[in-house]
Amino acid sequence: MAFDSVDKLQNALGYQVFHYTQDKKKAAGRALGTLVEIINYYLLKTWGFNNSTSIERGLVEYGNEEISHNVEYSLHPIINEYTLTIPIGDNSITAAKILKELEKQIDINKITKKNNNLLDKHNVLRNACTIGETENSFLLTAFKRKTVNQYEISVFEQLHKPYAMFECKRVGIEEGAGKGPQTIEKAKQGAYVARTASSLQKIRTDTGEKYGIIYRSNNKPYIKPYVELMEEIIYSDDTELLKKFILTVGVVSNHGNWFTAENQNKELKVLAQSYDWLLFLTDTGLAQFIDELLLNPAVEYKKVQEAFKNSYTADKKRNVFTKVKMDFEANAILLKYFKDKLPEVENWFNIISPEGKTISELKIELNELRSKNWKSILL
Repeated sequence: MAFDSVDKLQNALGYQVFHYTQDKKKAAGRALGTLVEIINYYLLKTWGFNNSTSIERGLVEYGNEEISHNVEYSLHPIINEYTLTIPIGDNSITAAKILKELEKQIDINKITKKNNNLLDKHNVLRNACTIGETENSFLLTAFKRKTVNQYEISVFEQLHKPYAMFECKRVGIEEGAGKGPQTIEKAKQGAYVARTASSLQKIRTDTGEKYGIIYRSNNKPYIKPYVELMEEIIYSDDTELLKKFILTVGVVSNHGNWFTAENQNKELKVLAQSYDWLLFLTDTGLAQFIDELLLNPAVEYKKVQEAFKNSYTADKKRNVFTKVKMDFEANAILLKYFKDKLPEVENWFNIISPEGKTISELKIELNELRSKNWKSILL
């Protein structure tokens, strides 16, 4: 690692980028939280889940649809996909412009239109750009490629109900403190959403073993050891098991708050027993991303550094380095970076739970869920 610790890296980021703020380290800490989200998102894109991903979508609780929770990322079944071409011009690519082009292929009268820009006049891309909604689905759009005269874009229809969700949690340590003051609260928030999102519920035996319970339509419970039941559902074609199942994935990152090398802290244990999968973004991984792209980038990565710094200057006009809005050129470079370094990036993550599993197995499970005939399962 280029720095002895993420704490020192955070200080370096504070002095190089956030020198104009009253609390440089705190400002850098907030930015680190955004970087964890961006790393998670571009990993999903590199795995091929771009068109399945929605950002900050409301997720209703299982069995209690009066309450919903926004989650960082949710992966949804795709039931239709269209390809459009939009001429390159000086104006932004608006939802209205895309829907007008889409009207040549489908009837859009039953679509509730949104006012988002896929690309604005400042060359800022909107990730997971929603352009419309129907009773059962969302219409989103993304770039496929750019030619000399036109953009080729995809429009894809996602069903409301996701098959997987990702949440990112990070808490920083304030100067003079041994532990972030909000650590346990963030752990509880993440644990609550993870435990209420899916039809697969977690229960404990008297001896502490973790079991799963899922109900069929006749309200008859089906109980097995948790991981065994989770895998059975994922690889099943049983509509009743799959209909309200959501694979829950947590991504946490912090130096010393969640666990130490010798001992897992209470907060991490809370999250590990709540999410189906819990990934820990290591100090080494976070440091490599920051060093290679933001602080000391090679020439080919300079546009990423510029987008980041332009988003955090004292006189910034707009933020173009978030999971939702990203500079168009920086987006292309980030995709290439993740594609070129995918084995390295995957090694940035430790698997906390399920014990003994690898990140490759998570990819397999996500692909297995994506491949289901969700149209017949849900509609």
